[in-house]
Amino acid sequence: MTNHEMIKVEVCYALPDKQQILIIEVAQGTTVYAAAEQSGITGSFPDLDLSTAKMGIFGKAVPKPQQTVVNEGDRVEIYRPLIADPKEVRKVRAAKVKAEKAATKASPV
Repeated sequence: MTNHEMIKVEVCYALPDKQQILIIEVAQGTTVYAAAEQSGITGSFPDLDLSTAKMGIFGKAVPKPQQTVVNEGDRVEIYRPLIADPKEVRKVRAAKVKAEKAATKASPV
């Protein structure tokens, strides 16, 4: 039996109405994805699919969570999918503001 050094990491996930942060011990060399799996966080969030979820460490997205290794004290963050594309939301908002300005100029006060 090999003696792997264990490290502590946090795994967190949040919905608008519920969040959870778990502190777990994993073997040194564990990946971001494996830490998320080992945390058991999907037990609290049955709709969470780790295989498709985007992940990061301390707010910085990790492009390859199945290859990136965690370090002592890291906070693994599991991101929920965006409901709307931020670029599209900005475009709609800008069009609305432009339309409101045009309407204000057109109607005499």
